[in-house]
Amino acid sequence: MQFLRFSDVCASGFARDKRVFIRADLNVPQDKEGHITEDTRIRASIPAIQMALDAGAAVMVTSHLGRPTEGEFKPEDSLAPVAARMGELMGRNIPVVANWVDGVNVEPGQLVMLENCR
Repeated sequence: MQFLRFSDVCASGFARDKRVFIRADLNVPQDKEGHITEDTRIRASIPAIQMALDAGAAVMVTSHLGRPTEGEFKPEDSLAPVAARMGELMGRNIPVVANWVDGVNVEPGQLVMLENCR
């Protein structure tokens, strides 16, 4: 059985100018003040995200964080700290987009974090 890997898609040029949606496991532990205490999951997601960016894709990343109550957004449920840490590691600003269900404006080479998807 042959598998099509994401690296093959990127290397073939297929991802150029396409929108790539990445659902990553970024449910990282935080202290009571909301500071990330362990960032292994963020670090592990960066190679695939960077691969998509390098291939010329417009990249949207999302994850769940914690166990928010459906329909009730609270600041402690926000992926903003995750986006900030990922941005530090990648050397770029990563905007966090709330209310993304009806669409997101993202251009090739741009990376956005879509707010908590749980």
